[in-house]
Amino acid sequence: MTSNEILLALGIGVLSGTVAALCGVGGGVVMVPAFVLLLGMQQKNAVATSLAVIIPTAIMATVQNAKNGFLSGAWKFALVTAISSSLLAYFGADWLKRLSNESLTRIFGVVLLVIGARMLLQGKA
Repeated sequence: MTSNEILLALGIGVLSGTVAALCGVGGGVVMVPAFVLLLGMQQKNAVATSLAVIIPTAIMATVQNAKNGFLSGAWKFALVTAISSSLLAYFGADWLKRLSNESLTRIFGVVLLVIGARMLLQGKA
């Protein structure tokens, strides 16, 4: 890694950590495009790197959110969702091998657009 790449990675980390803490998106919404556009990663590598970064990010934010009382009464939902999400993510990681970087980029973009548009039109969080 060059010093420029280290600075870019630090900046990506700061921005994605902030977005993760405020929006609950795990930072992948910021990291994947930033890794591809700023660091020149292939889409598959950007997805895998983002997921590796999300683990410590999610742990730190969860500890703080629990201390702030935001998980009170929601642990049951978190547990059920974590189990189903983890199982599907395990198999989804194999699907990653089968799709091209171009297809993954398009899927990622469509998901962001659809969810973003829906949230903007509903005006709800």
